[in-house]
Amino acid sequence: MVIIAAAIIANVVVMAAIVIPPLIGRRSPLTSVGEPEHDTRDLERIDQAALIGGLVGRPGEDRATYDRIVRIVSWAFLLSTAVVVGTSGLWPDTTAAIFLLLGIAGGFVLLVHDLLPPTALGAAKYVLEGTVALTFATFLILLTNGPESPFFFTFPLIVGAAALVVRPTATFVLAIAAAVGYIVATTIGSGIPTPVQVATIGIDLMALFLLAYVGSVIGREQRRSRDAALRLSAVDPLTGLFNRAFFFAALEREMARSARSGRGFCLLMLDLDELKAINDRAGHHAGDAALRAVADTVQGGIRRIDVAARYGGDEFVALLPETDPTGGWVLAEKIRIGVTGRAIEDLVEPPTVSVGVVSFPRDGATADALMISADRAMYASKRAGRNRVAGPATEVGTPDESSAGPEEGARVPRSIRIEERPAARGERVEPPV
Repeated sequence: MVIIAAAIIANVVVMAAIVIPPLIGRRSPLTSVGEPEHDTRDLERIDQAALIGGLVGRPGEDRATYDRIVRIVSWAFLLSTAVVVGTSGLWPDTTAAIFLLLGIAGGFVLLVHDLLPPTALGAAKYVLEGTVALTFATFLILLTNGPESPFFFTFPLIVGAAALVVRPTATFVLAIAAAVGYIVATTIGSGIPTPVQVATIGIDLMALFLLAYVGSVIGREQRRSRDAALRLSAVDPLTGLFNRAFFFAALEREMARSARSGRGFCLLMLDLDELKAINDRAGHHAGDAALRAVADTVQGGIRRIDVAARYGGDEFVALLPETDPTGGWVLAEKIRIGVTGRAIEDLVEPPTVSVGVVSFPRDGATADALMISADRAMYASKRAGRNRVAGPATEVGTPDESSAGPEEGARVPRSIRIEERPAARGERVEPPV
């Protein structure tokens, strides 16, 4: 009864560590599965690339593979254990209890992997499965003669498998829990252990922690390799924005979503003015610095749901879901003014951009048509003198006067000009009604 109560308390503590932190606005240290050593914004961009781009497999493919492997291994272990216990007759006094334990474990596997939706538990599924599996292994060893049980291998199997998919902190916690469970199972009711038993337990625990360490290192390197592959396939190395291939994948996805929901979106196309002249006068390092300045300004002005990409050599695009033309126009003006405020070393004057604003489906019902309209709008701003915002019908806003509205042709009120009302990083500036 004491062991059962301790097992229940241990599982309750683990679940509390999973559930309580999100309720108070914090992140659980046990559910950040596979989190690499990068800053949060970069990690979110990598996850976004995996979700939208379709460049590294279908969304959820890794989790489905994990679920299939765990389900196969679990059923194979439970069935083989049942056969061994039932045919060997090695533990006649506890055979009924062992079969009851195997039945409970089978019910848990059935519930988690077959009855519940695949995304019901999220990342907490890994930790929950680990703690329940360790509890099961502890009782199994306890019921099969403790120190003489042949089932010690279940502990390294559980910890080693978990180390490949969870972060090192969770792996360490599971290894500690496995060590405690093994010590309890081999000492309770077995009397004073002999020196040989003590040595065996010590060697087994050393093997357990070494396997946890090896699995954790391998898992971390696999996640780093995955992140590096995502960066190469989806992110422009100079600016840190997404690349052209990823942008078109995101555009097609957003157009499909917009067609289902009936909500349009905006698209900005920006061109860095006089890049060749900058390279000729100050060198290519200054041109690269100007490109990075534009990219940083765009990235700092958009929301998390927006997608910014480097479209070409000196051209950038920004996809703005659920944004009306007026909101897109205001953001374009905000970015334009933000770029002119960037001081670049070796440049006497700050860089400028010409921006075109279009909306879906008004300015194009297909990806090609929308990009043609955006290109036309951007070149309209360049023909009007650069460093301004324009729409596909050549409405132009200059630095000296308020921009013309994208729909009604009315001027955007001076009170919402960005230089007079700066916005926080990542905040969308909405015009007043």
